[in-house]
Amino acid sequence: MRNDPASTAAAVLARAGGPGNVTSVAHCMTRLRLGVADPAAVDAEGLRALPGVLGVVTDGAGVQIVLGPGVVEEVTARTEALVRGAGPEPAPPAGPEGGVEAAAPRREATPVKALLRRVANVFVPLIPALIGCGVLAGLNGLLLNAGLLPALTPALTAVASGFMALIAVFVGHNTAKEFGGTPVLGGAVAAVVVYPGVAKVTAFGVHLVPGQGGVLGALAAALLATRVEKWCRGRVPGALDVLLTPTVTVLVSGLVTLYGLMYAAGVVAAAIGTAADRLLATTGPAAGLVLGGLFLPLVMLGLHQALIPIHTTLIAQQGYTVLLPLLAMAGAGQVGAALAVYVRLRHDVSLRTTIRSALPAGLLGVGEPLIYGVSLPLGRPFVTACAGGAAGGAFVGFFAMLGDKVGATAIGPSGWALFPLLAGNRGPGTAAAVYGGGLLTGYAVGFAATYLFGFTGRSRAAAST
Repeated sequence: MRNDPASTAAAVLARAGGPGNVTSVAHCMTRLRLGVADPAAVDAEGLRALPGVLGVVTDGAGVQIVLGPGVVEEVTARTEALVRGAGPEPAPPAGPEGGVEAAAPRREATPVKALLRRVANVFVPLIPALIGCGVLAGLNGLLLNAGLLPALTPALTAVASGFMALIAVFVGHNTAKEFGGTPVLGGAVAAVVVYPGVAKVTAFGVHLVPGQGGVLGALAAALLATRVEKWCRGRVPGALDVLLTPTVTVLVSGLVTLYGLMYAAGVVAAAIGTAADRLLATTGPAAGLVLGGLFLPLVMLGLHQALIPIHTTLIAQQGYTVLLPLLAMAGAGQVGAALAVYVRLRHDVSLRTTIRSALPAGLLGVGEPLIYGVSLPLGRPFVTACAGGAAGGAFVGFFAMLGDKVGATAIGPSGWALFPLLAGNRGPGTAAAVYGGGLLTGYAVGFAATYLFGFTGRSRAAAST
Protein backbone atom coordinates (compact mmCIF):
# COMPACT_ATOMS: atom_id res chain seq x y z
CA MET A 1 0.00 0.00 0.00
CA ARG A 2 1.35 3.39 -1.00
CA ASN A 3 2.06 5.94 1.72
CA ASP A 4 0.24 9.27 1.66
CA PRO A 5 2.67 11.95 0.31
CA ALA A 6 1.31 14.62 2.67
CA SER A 7 1.85 12.41 5.73
CA THR A 8 5.32 11.45 4.55
CA ALA A 9 6.25 15.09 3.99
CA ALA A 10 5.03 16.10 7.45
CA ALA A 11 6.90 13.23 9.09
CA VAL A 12 10.10 14.04 7.17
CA LEU A 13 9.97 17.71 8.19
CA ALA A 14 9.38 16.83 11.83
CA ARG A 15 12.52 14.70 11.84
CA ALA A 16 14.51 17.26 9.84
CA GLY A 17 14.28 19.78 12.67
CA GLY A 18 10.98 21.34 11.63
CA PRO A 19 10.13 23.65 8.71
CA GLY A 20 12.18 26.46 10.19
CA ASN A 21 15.33 24.36 9.99
CA VAL A 22 14.90 23.69 6.26
CA THR A 23 16.65 26.23 4.04
CA SER A 24 16.04 24.60 0.64
CA VAL A 25 13.94 21.85 -0.91
CA ALA A 26 14.83 20.04 -4.14
CA HIS A 27 14.75 16.57 -5.61
CA CYS A 28 16.41 14.38 -8.23
CA MET A 29 15.03 11.19 -9.75
CA THR A 30 14.83 9.32 -6.44
CA ARG A 31 15.87 11.64 -3.58
CA LEU A 32 14.33 14.49 -1.64
CA ARG A 33 17.20 16.90 -0.95
CA LEU A 34 16.83 19.23 2.02
CA GLY A 35 19.24 22.00 2.95
CA VAL A 36 19.23 22.52 6.71
CA ALA A 37 20.39 25.37 8.92
CA ASP A 38 21.33 23.12 11.86
CA PRO A 39 22.48 19.61 10.85
CA ALA A 40 22.47 18.51 14.51
CA ALA A 41 18.68 18.93 14.63
CA VAL A 42 18.18 16.23 11.96
CA ASP A 43 17.07 12.84 13.33
CA ALA A 44 18.64 10.60 10.69
CA GLU A 45 17.63 7.36 12.41
CA GLY A 46 14.07 8.60 12.74
CA LEU A 47 14.03 9.40 9.03
CA ARG A 48 15.30 5.93 8.14
CA ALA A 49 12.52 4.36 10.20
CA LEU A 50 9.73 6.16 8.32
CA PRO A 51 7.54 3.98 6.07
CA GLY A 52 8.46 4.51 2.44
CA VAL A 53 11.94 5.89 3.17
CA LEU A 54 14.52 3.68 1.45
CA GLY A 55 17.61 5.36 2.84
CA VAL A 56 19.09 8.57 4.22
CA VAL A 57 22.37 10.29 3.33
CA THR A 58 23.61 13.17 5.50
CA ASP A 59 26.18 15.53 4.03
CA GLY A 60 26.86 18.22 6.58
CA ALA A 61 24.66 21.09 5.46
CA GLY A 62 21.94 18.90 4.00
CA VAL A 63 20.17 15.57 4.07
CA GLN A 64 19.04 13.34 1.19
CA ILE A 65 15.99 11.12 1.75
CA VAL A 66 15.71 8.27 -0.76
CA LEU A 67 12.03 7.79 -1.67
CA GLY A 68 12.18 6.28 -5.15
CA PRO A 69 10.95 7.47 -8.57
CA GLY A 70 7.44 8.86 -8.80
CA VAL A 71 7.00 9.17 -5.05
CA VAL A 72 9.75 11.76 -4.64
CA GLU A 73 8.02 14.34 -6.85
CA GLU A 74 4.80 14.20 -4.81
CA VAL A 75 6.55 14.32 -1.45
CA THR A 76 8.76 17.19 -2.61
CA ALA A 77 5.72 19.24 -3.64
CA ARG A 78 4.07 18.62 -0.26
CA THR A 79 7.27 19.43 1.58
CA GLU A 80 7.71 22.72 -0.27
CA ALA A 81 4.12 23.69 0.57
CA LEU A 82 4.65 22.92 4.25
CA VAL A 83 7.91 24.89 4.39
CA ARG A 84 6.34 27.90 2.64
CA GLY A 85 3.29 27.84 4.88
CA ALA A 86 5.24 27.54 8.13
CA GLY A 87 7.19 30.79 7.83
CA PRO A 88 10.34 31.43 9.84
CA GLU A 89 10.71 29.68 13.13
CA PRO A 90 13.71 28.93 15.33
CA ALA A 91 15.38 25.60 14.79
CA PRO A 92 15.46 23.13 17.70
CA PRO A 93 18.50 23.33 19.96
CA ALA A 94 21.49 21.32 18.86
CA GLY A 95 21.89 19.58 22.18
CA PRO A 96 23.31 20.31 25.59
CA GLU A 97 26.27 22.66 25.38
CA GLY A 98 26.60 21.87 21.64
CA GLY A 99 28.21 18.55 22.56
CA VAL A 100 28.83 15.35 20.64
CA GLU A 101 25.37 15.31 19.05
CA ALA A 102 26.01 18.68 17.43
CA ALA A 103 29.58 17.94 16.40
CA ALA A 104 29.10 14.57 14.73
CA PRO A 105 27.08 15.67 11.70
CA ARG A 106 29.37 18.62 11.10
CA ARG A 107 32.40 16.39 10.84
CA GLU A 108 30.89 15.00 7.61
CA ALA A 109 30.92 18.43 5.99
CA THR A 110 34.42 18.18 4.53
CA PRO A 111 35.27 20.93 2.03
CA VAL A 112 35.44 18.49 -0.89
CA LYS A 113 32.16 16.82 0.00
CA ALA A 114 30.42 20.17 0.50
CA LEU A 115 31.70 21.42 -2.87
CA LEU A 116 30.54 18.28 -4.68
CA ARG A 117 27.13 18.62 -3.07
CA ARG A 118 26.81 22.22 -4.26
CA VAL A 119 27.94 21.37 -7.78
CA ALA A 120 25.37 18.57 -7.82
CA ASN A 121 22.70 21.06 -6.73
CA VAL A 122 23.53 23.15 -9.80
CA PHE A 123 23.08 20.30 -12.28
CA VAL A 124 20.45 18.01 -10.74
CA PRO A 125 17.53 20.31 -11.73
CA LEU A 126 18.68 20.04 -15.35
CA ILE A 127 18.37 16.25 -15.52
CA PRO A 128 14.72 16.08 -16.73
CA ALA A 129 15.52 18.32 -19.71
CA LEU A 130 18.71 16.37 -20.43
CA ILE A 131 16.73 13.13 -20.45
CA GLY A 132 13.88 14.44 -22.59
CA CYS A 133 16.14 16.11 -25.16
CA GLY A 134 18.44 13.09 -25.20
CA VAL A 135 15.61 10.68 -25.97
CA LEU A 136 14.39 12.94 -28.77
CA ALA A 137 17.93 13.22 -30.16
CA GLY A 138 18.21 9.42 -30.19
CA LEU A 139 14.83 9.05 -31.91
CA ASN A 140 15.79 11.70 -34.46
CA GLY A 141 19.06 9.89 -35.16
CA LEU A 142 17.18 6.65 -35.88
CA LEU A 143 14.82 8.46 -38.24
CA LEU A 144 17.71 10.13 -40.06
CA ASN A 145 19.63 6.85 -40.44
CA ALA A 146 16.54 5.09 -41.74
CA GLY A 147 15.55 7.95 -44.06
CA LEU A 148 12.09 8.14 -42.50
CA LEU A 149 9.89 11.21 -42.03
CA PRO A 150 12.31 13.70 -43.65
CA ALA A 151 9.82 16.53 -43.13
CA LEU A 152 9.77 15.95 -39.36
CA THR A 153 13.46 15.43 -38.59
CA PRO A 154 14.45 19.13 -38.89
CA ALA A 155 11.79 20.01 -36.33
CA LEU A 156 12.94 17.22 -34.02
CA THR A 157 16.52 18.43 -34.38
CA ALA A 158 15.50 21.90 -33.26
CA VAL A 159 13.48 20.62 -30.31
CA ALA A 160 16.19 18.21 -29.16
CA SER A 161 19.10 20.59 -29.65
CA GLY A 162 17.68 23.88 -28.38
CA PHE A 163 18.26 23.12 -24.71
CA MET A 164 21.79 21.85 -25.24
CA ALA A 165 22.62 24.97 -27.26
CA LEU A 166 21.61 27.16 -24.31
CA ILE A 167 22.49 24.90 -21.39
CA ALA A 168 25.21 27.34 -20.31
CA VAL A 169 22.52 29.90 -19.45
CA PHE A 170 20.68 27.43 -17.21
CA VAL A 171 23.94 26.39 -15.54
CA GLY A 172 24.78 30.04 -14.87
CA HIS A 173 21.32 30.71 -13.42
CA ASN A 174 21.48 27.69 -11.08
CA THR A 175 25.07 28.42 -10.05
CA ALA A 176 24.29 31.96 -8.94
CA LYS A 177 21.21 30.70 -7.11
CA GLU A 178 23.19 27.99 -5.30
CA PHE A 179 26.07 30.25 -4.29
CA GLY A 180 24.01 33.20 -3.11
CA GLY A 181 23.96 35.50 -6.12
CA THR A 182 21.15 36.85 -8.28
CA PRO A 183 20.19 33.96 -10.62
CA VAL A 184 19.41 36.10 -13.65
CA LEU A 185 22.81 37.83 -13.42
CA GLY A 186 24.52 34.44 -13.34
CA GLY A 187 22.54 33.43 -16.42
CA ALA A 188 23.32 36.70 -18.19
CA VAL A 189 27.08 36.34 -17.71
CA ALA A 190 27.03 32.63 -18.65
CA ALA A 191 25.11 33.53 -21.83
CA VAL A 192 28.32 35.17 -23.07
CA VAL A 193 29.76 31.66 -23.50
CA VAL A 194 27.20 30.67 -26.14
CA TYR A 195 26.65 34.05 -27.80
CA PRO A 196 27.53 33.71 -31.54
CA GLY A 197 29.25 37.12 -31.53
CA VAL A 198 32.15 35.84 -29.42
CA ALA A 199 33.63 34.50 -32.67
CA LYS A 200 34.79 38.08 -33.32
CA VAL A 201 36.72 38.21 -30.03
CA THR A 202 40.40 37.25 -29.88
CA ALA A 203 41.87 35.85 -26.68
CA PHE A 204 45.42 34.55 -26.29
CA GLY A 205 45.99 35.11 -29.99
CA VAL A 206 43.10 32.98 -31.26
CA HIS A 207 39.46 33.66 -32.07
CA LEU A 208 37.00 32.32 -29.53
CA VAL A 209 34.38 29.78 -30.57
CA PRO A 210 30.76 30.07 -29.38
CA GLY A 211 30.27 27.49 -26.66
CA GLN A 212 34.00 27.21 -25.94
CA GLY A 213 34.44 25.84 -22.42
CA GLY A 214 30.82 24.67 -22.31
CA VAL A 215 29.24 24.15 -18.92
CA LEU A 216 32.59 24.48 -17.17
CA GLY A 217 33.02 27.99 -18.56
CA ALA A 218 29.43 28.84 -17.61
CA LEU A 219 29.97 27.52 -14.08
CA ALA A 220 33.14 29.56 -13.65
CA ALA A 221 31.55 32.69 -15.13
CA ALA A 222 28.55 32.53 -12.81
CA LEU A 223 30.74 31.88 -9.77
CA LEU A 224 32.77 34.97 -10.65
CA ALA A 225 29.58 36.99 -11.17
CA THR A 226 28.36 35.97 -7.73
CA ARG A 227 31.60 37.10 -6.12
CA VAL A 228 31.59 40.42 -7.98
CA GLU A 229 27.96 41.03 -7.09
CA LYS A 230 28.55 40.38 -3.39
CA TRP A 231 31.58 42.69 -3.46
CA CYS A 232 29.49 45.45 -5.01
CA ARG A 233 26.58 45.01 -2.60
CA GLY A 234 28.87 45.76 0.32
CA ARG A 235 30.38 48.90 -1.18
CA VAL A 236 27.85 50.62 -3.46
CA PRO A 237 25.52 53.14 -1.76
CA GLY A 238 21.94 51.94 -1.49
CA ALA A 239 20.59 54.63 -3.81
CA LEU A 240 22.90 53.49 -6.63
CA ASP A 241 22.85 49.74 -5.94
CA VAL A 242 20.01 48.95 -8.32
CA LEU A 243 21.91 50.60 -11.18
CA LEU A 244 25.60 50.03 -10.51
CA THR A 245 25.69 46.52 -9.04
CA PRO A 246 24.13 44.68 -12.02
CA THR A 247 26.14 46.79 -14.47
CA VAL A 248 29.49 46.21 -12.78
CA THR A 249 28.69 42.51 -12.25
CA VAL A 250 27.89 41.88 -15.91
CA LEU A 251 30.72 44.08 -17.23
CA VAL A 252 33.56 42.75 -15.07
CA SER A 253 32.47 39.12 -15.12
CA GLY A 254 31.67 39.22 -18.83
CA LEU A 255 35.05 40.62 -19.80
CA VAL A 256 36.94 38.18 -17.59
CA THR A 257 34.89 35.37 -19.09
CA LEU A 258 35.76 36.46 -22.62
CA TYR A 259 39.44 37.12 -22.06
CA GLY A 260 40.25 34.33 -19.64
CA LEU A 261 37.62 31.89 -18.41
CA MET A 262 36.34 30.69 -21.79
CA TYR A 263 39.84 29.91 -23.02
CA ALA A 264 40.85 28.19 -19.77
CA ALA A 265 37.60 26.21 -19.55
CA GLY A 266 38.03 25.19 -23.18
CA VAL A 267 41.46 23.79 -22.40
CA VAL A 268 40.10 21.86 -19.43
CA ALA A 269 37.13 20.55 -21.41
CA ALA A 270 39.41 19.38 -24.23
CA ALA A 271 41.62 17.66 -21.66
CA ILE A 272 38.62 15.82 -20.22
CA GLY A 273 37.64 14.50 -23.64
CA THR A 274 41.21 13.49 -24.49
CA ALA A 275 41.70 11.81 -21.11
CA ALA A 276 38.46 9.82 -21.41
CA ASP A 277 39.35 8.60 -24.90
CA ARG A 278 42.93 7.76 -23.97
CA LEU A 279 41.88 6.01 -20.76
CA LEU A 280 39.55 3.66 -22.61
CA ALA A 281 41.86 3.18 -25.60
CA THR A 282 44.84 2.15 -23.48
CA THR A 283 43.40 0.65 -20.27
CA GLY A 284 39.80 -0.11 -21.26
CA PRO A 285 39.12 -3.22 -19.13
CA ALA A 286 40.96 -1.85 -16.09
CA ALA A 287 39.25 1.53 -16.35
CA GLY A 288 35.85 -0.11 -16.76
CA LEU A 289 36.50 -2.41 -13.80
CA VAL A 290 37.37 0.50 -11.51
CA LEU A 291 34.57 2.79 -12.68
CA GLY A 292 31.90 0.09 -12.65
CA GLY A 293 33.05 -1.27 -9.32
CA LEU A 294 33.21 2.03 -7.43
CA PHE A 295 30.05 3.69 -8.69
CA LEU A 296 27.65 2.08 -6.19
CA PRO A 297 29.52 3.61 -3.20
CA LEU A 298 29.27 7.00 -4.91
CA VAL A 299 25.51 6.50 -5.31
CA MET A 300 25.25 5.44 -1.68
CA LEU A 301 26.98 8.66 -0.59
CA GLY A 302 24.93 10.79 -2.99
CA LEU A 303 28.05 12.07 -4.75
CA HIS A 304 27.38 10.56 -8.18
CA GLN A 305 25.54 13.69 -9.33
CA ALA A 306 28.81 15.63 -9.15
CA LEU A 307 29.90 13.77 -12.32
CA ILE A 308 27.21 15.52 -14.37
CA PRO A 309 29.54 18.36 -15.54
CA ILE A 310 31.97 15.78 -16.95
CA HIS A 311 29.17 13.91 -18.75
CA THR A 312 27.74 17.15 -20.12
CA THR A 313 31.16 18.27 -21.33
CA LEU A 314 31.71 15.00 -23.19
CA ILE A 315 28.24 15.18 -24.77
CA ALA A 316 28.92 18.71 -25.98
CA GLN A 317 32.31 17.69 -27.43
CA GLN A 318 31.67 14.23 -28.87
CA GLY A 319 27.90 13.91 -29.01
CA TYR A 320 27.87 11.31 -26.21
CA THR A 321 29.52 10.46 -22.93
CA VAL A 322 31.57 7.27 -22.92
CA LEU A 323 31.64 7.17 -19.11
CA LEU A 324 27.94 6.68 -18.40
CA PRO A 325 27.61 3.19 -19.96
CA LEU A 326 30.57 2.05 -17.85
CA LEU A 327 29.08 3.49 -14.67
CA ALA A 328 25.68 2.01 -15.51
CA MET A 329 27.16 -1.46 -15.08
CA ALA A 330 27.03 -0.90 -11.31
CA GLY A 331 23.25 -1.16 -11.55
CA ALA A 332 23.57 -4.48 -13.39
CA GLY A 333 25.69 -5.91 -10.59
CA GLN A 334 23.09 -4.69 -8.11
CA VAL A 335 20.28 -6.47 -9.99
CA GLY A 336 22.26 -9.70 -10.14
CA ALA A 337 23.02 -9.53 -6.42
CA ALA A 338 19.35 -8.92 -5.59
CA LEU A 339 18.30 -11.95 -7.65
CA ALA A 340 20.80 -14.11 -5.77
CA VAL A 341 19.44 -12.87 -2.45
CA TYR A 342 15.93 -13.67 -3.67
CA VAL A 343 16.97 -17.23 -4.52
CA ARG A 344 19.05 -17.93 -1.40
CA LEU A 345 16.80 -16.36 1.24
CA ARG A 346 13.64 -18.03 0.00
CA HIS A 347 12.06 -18.13 3.48
CA ASP A 348 12.46 -14.39 4.11
CA VAL A 349 9.06 -13.27 2.83
CA SER A 350 9.54 -9.59 3.70
CA LEU A 351 12.87 -9.30 1.91
CA ARG A 352 11.64 -11.17 -1.16
CA THR A 353 8.65 -8.81 -1.32
CA THR A 354 11.01 -5.83 -1.22
CA ILE A 355 13.09 -7.32 -4.04
CA ARG A 356 10.04 -7.99 -6.20
CA SER A 357 8.83 -4.40 -5.80
CA ALA A 358 12.27 -2.82 -6.33
CA LEU A 359 13.54 -5.03 -9.16
CA PRO A 360 11.65 -3.29 -12.03
CA ALA A 361 13.16 0.05 -11.01
CA GLY A 362 16.59 -1.61 -10.77
CA LEU A 363 16.29 -3.01 -14.29
CA LEU A 364 15.52 0.52 -15.49
CA GLY A 365 18.59 1.91 -13.77
CA VAL A 366 17.16 3.25 -10.51
CA GLY A 367 19.32 1.44 -7.98
CA GLU A 368 18.55 3.14 -4.67
CA PRO A 369 15.57 0.91 -3.73
CA LEU A 370 17.72 -2.20 -4.08
CA ILE A 371 20.74 -0.57 -2.43
CA TYR A 372 18.97 0.68 0.67
CA GLY A 373 16.30 -1.99 0.83
CA VAL A 374 18.35 -5.11 0.11
CA SER A 375 22.11 -5.17 -0.43
CA LEU A 376 23.36 -2.47 1.96
CA PRO A 377 21.46 -3.76 5.03
CA LEU A 378 22.80 -7.26 4.35
CA GLY A 379 26.41 -6.05 3.99
CA ARG A 380 28.17 -8.63 1.86
CA PRO A 381 25.72 -8.46 -1.09
CA PHE A 382 26.63 -4.80 -1.47
CA VAL A 383 30.28 -5.77 -2.00
CA THR A 384 29.41 -8.60 -4.39
CA ALA A 385 27.10 -6.23 -6.30
CA CYS A 386 30.13 -3.97 -6.78
CA ALA A 387 32.00 -6.99 -8.15
CA GLY A 388 29.24 -7.50 -10.72
CA GLY A 389 29.43 -3.83 -11.71
CA ALA A 390 33.20 -4.12 -12.07
CA ALA A 391 32.84 -7.14 -14.37
CA GLY A 392 30.27 -5.40 -16.55
CA GLY A 393 32.45 -2.30 -16.74
CA ALA A 394 35.47 -4.38 -17.72
CA PHE A 395 33.42 -5.98 -20.52
CA VAL A 396 32.40 -2.62 -22.01
CA GLY A 397 35.90 -1.24 -21.44
CA PHE A 398 37.45 -4.18 -23.29
CA PHE A 399 35.47 -3.41 -26.44
CA ALA A 400 36.29 0.29 -26.08
CA MET A 401 39.97 -0.65 -26.13
CA LEU A 402 39.30 -2.61 -29.35
CA GLY A 403 37.80 0.53 -30.87
CA ASP A 404 34.08 -0.04 -30.27
CA LYS A 405 33.15 2.98 -28.18
CA VAL A 406 29.77 3.04 -26.46
CA GLY A 407 28.31 6.32 -25.29
CA ALA A 408 25.07 7.91 -24.08
CA THR A 409 23.62 11.00 -25.73
CA ALA A 410 22.05 12.14 -22.44
CA ILE A 411 22.39 11.47 -18.73
CA GLY A 412 19.94 10.29 -16.10
CA PRO A 413 18.70 6.86 -17.22
CA SER A 414 20.74 3.69 -17.04
CA GLY A 415 19.95 -0.02 -17.12
CA TRP A 416 17.52 -0.93 -19.91
CA ALA A 417 16.28 2.66 -20.02
CA LEU A 418 19.63 3.71 -21.52
CA PHE A 419 19.18 1.75 -24.76
CA PRO A 420 17.30 4.56 -26.58
CA LEU A 421 20.15 6.95 -25.73
CA LEU A 422 23.06 4.80 -26.91
CA ALA A 423 25.46 5.94 -29.60
CA GLY A 424 28.98 5.05 -30.65
CA ASN A 425 31.62 5.28 -33.34
CA ARG A 426 30.44 2.00 -34.95
CA GLY A 427 26.74 2.86 -35.00
CA PRO A 428 23.83 2.32 -32.58
CA GLY A 429 23.56 -1.41 -33.32
CA THR A 430 27.11 -2.18 -32.20
CA ALA A 431 26.75 0.15 -29.22
CA ALA A 432 23.56 -1.64 -28.12
CA ALA A 433 25.19 -5.06 -28.52
CA VAL A 434 28.24 -4.14 -26.43
CA TYR A 435 26.14 -2.42 -23.78
CA GLY A 436 23.72 -5.37 -23.62
CA GLY A 437 26.65 -7.76 -23.23
CA GLY A 438 27.94 -5.64 -20.37
CA LEU A 439 24.56 -5.75 -18.63
CA LEU A 440 24.37 -9.54 -18.96
CA THR A 441 27.92 -9.85 -17.62
CA GLY A 442 27.06 -7.63 -14.65
CA TYR A 443 23.90 -9.63 -13.92
CA ALA A 444 25.74 -12.95 -14.11
CA VAL A 445 28.79 -11.99 -12.03
CA GLY A 446 26.69 -10.11 -9.47
CA PHE A 447 24.44 -13.15 -9.10
CA ALA A 448 27.27 -15.70 -8.91
CA ALA A 449 29.42 -13.66 -6.52
CA THR A 450 26.47 -13.02 -4.20
CA TYR A 451 25.20 -16.60 -4.36
CA LEU A 452 28.62 -18.01 -3.51
CA PHE A 453 30.17 -15.36 -1.25
CA GLY A 454 27.39 -12.98 -0.24
CA PHE A 455 26.27 -14.71 2.93
CA THR A 456 27.84 -15.53 6.26
CA GLY A 457 27.70 -19.01 7.74
CA ARG A 458 24.63 -18.04 9.78
CA SER A 459 22.75 -16.60 6.82
CA ARG A 460 23.64 -19.69 4.74
CA ALA A 461 22.20 -21.90 7.43
CA ALA A 462 19.04 -19.80 7.57
CA ALA A 463 18.71 -19.94 3.80
CA SER A 464 18.92 -23.73 3.77
CA THR A 465 16.25 -24.32 6.41
